[in-house]
Amino acid sequence: MRGHGLLATLIATALVVGVLIADSLSPRGQAATGALSAPDQVQPASGGVWLSAWTAAPTGAQPDHPDGMPGQAVRNVLRPTGGGTAVRISLSNRYGDSTLRVSHATVALAAGGGPDAVPETMRRLSFGGEQEVAIPAGGDALSDAARLEVPAGSDLLVTVYAPESGGPVTYHRRARQTSYVADGDRSSDISGSAYTREITDWRYVTAVQLLSQNADGAVAVLGDSLTDGITSTPGANRRWTDQLALRFRERTAAPRYTVLNAGISGNQLLRDAAPDRPFNGDRGLRRLHTDVIPHTGVRAVIVQLGINDIIRDPDGGDSAALIAGLRQLTADARDAGLVVAGSTLPPFEGHSGWDAGRDGVRERVNEAIRDGDVFDTVVDLDLALRDPDRTARLLPSYDSGDGLHPSDAGYEAMAAAVDLAALAPARDIQT
Repeated sequence: MRGHGLLATLIATALVVGVLIADSLSPRGQAATGALSAPDQVQPASGGVWLSAWTAAPTGAQPDHPDGMPGQAVRNVLRPTGGGTAVRISLSNRYGDSTLRVSHATVALAAGGGPDAVPETMRRLSFGGEQEVAIPAGGDALSDAARLEVPAGSDLLVTVYAPESGGPVTYHRRARQTSYVADGDRSSDISGSAYTREITDWRYVTAVQLLSQNADGAVAVLGDSLTDGITSTPGANRRWTDQLALRFRERTAAPRYTVLNAGISGNQLLRDAAPDRPFNGDRGLRRLHTDVIPHTGVRAVIVQLGINDIIRDPDGGDSAALIAGLRQLTADARDAGLVVAGSTLPPFEGHSGWDAGRDGVRERVNEAIRDGDVFDTVVDLDLALRDPDRTARLLPSYDSGDGLHPSDAGYEAMAAAVDLAALAPARDIQT
């Protein structure tokens, strides 16, 4: 009987602890604290998994703000590629030259695309239990978990306030999304009336993690302007990564992934950005290790790079070097445990950088990719986008007008070309 009494006591104690943990996730607990004290309190109570659900690869230091944005609140508008019950936000000072002190940061659901917030959803973020965070030059900071129900397909507002100069602002240049700036600390404002200035880049925020019950991993897309989506309709979330995320959300079999956009316009596989174009980013071989592998829950990567190595090379590109670079990137990604999908290079006749010699380089690279010894699986964007009657060109309805970048319909065709099942690790494939 004494054993039964001890067992009953242990069960009762466990139930009390479970109630306390669950209460810390309740709206009542959130209203009292503003954010959860520790991420590991969230997962057991909610039964989900932490996944990166949105990223924006940093493209450098925002040239208009070499001394930071002291005394201004930046309200970033962004759309995660999944839903969840709690959120963590990553802020970056990668391109800063001094410590960035953020005294107030918030997250909320956007009303009507922002800058207004949905009432009752505003959450103040904490970092290691503190309301302020000091991010060293070159560093990043991940917030504590904040309890917030994020429906799939909803927009978030991530607002950052720095009271003093913190050096250059780390940003992503091509957002295709309007965000907002207000004077003073208006971080917790539900109304967006104080946010009178519009910007078309994302500042400070580089990743959103969600506690998800509906996804079991993430796929990152490492690419250039085609992945950045620079000719997609602004504010409509019609990049090909957005369309790919819609396909995954409709899926019931494994894999069920969030989709991370690691596109940088002008990016190359083999070369870092030219000194006069720093916003084109580091070479893809390097960015795999900074903009893909570190993100939480990444299980696969799609590589969409190489066309700028051809267009921007004064000699017209080197197919052997490109193929070797793609193989090296694949080897590095495999070493990190990722499934690697790679895209063929789409047609670009009609673009100012096209000539027959460069197109020959593109075709030789595509031949090697299709032979099957470069990637684990192939996404044939060339086949998906080309005009069957003139294969060196985009299908007219898929052409944004410059011969290289797709229209919204073209981006949808790119997403449709991905074999979702092929992105699952072998142990996860369902038969």
